Amino acid sequence: MGVLPESARALLESAALGHLVTVNRDGSPQVSVVWVGLDEDDVVSAHLRDQQKLRNVRRDPRVALSLETPTTNPMGLREYLVLHGRATIEEGGAPELLQRLALTYLGPDVVFPPMPDPPPGFRLRIAVERVGGIGPWTAAS
Repeated sequence: MGVLPESARALLESAALGHLVTVNRDGSPQVSVVWVGLDEDDVVSAHLRDQQKLRNVRRDPRVALSLETPTTNPMGLREYLVLHGRATIEEGGAPELLQRLALTYLGPDVVFPPMPDPPPGFRLRIAVERVGGIGPWTAAS
């Protein structure tokens, strides 16, 4: 296993939405809410269209991803996970990954994307380099 402790893996496999931060051409941050899952030790998301976040990753692969939990720690702070890493883009496979993630995010009987013959899209793969935030994953890292 890589740098992801089991507590972080459990959150990444839940229905928590990810906040993906990429770097715009001018150096400013670009934030997108994304469905995320795991493929072994990498975090993955799927995208049907070529969007700004993907164009940013092609130019600069550094990304950050945050997820908030419903848990409040004993100090009264909401727990959250922050991952830093490098992303790559794979052509195709988006509809299949979206369908897998939809089972978690939308429910067991859903068909997603809800269109006939969706485009192949793109898979974003994040190789995690550092784990942070507030939660059990920081004690383990």
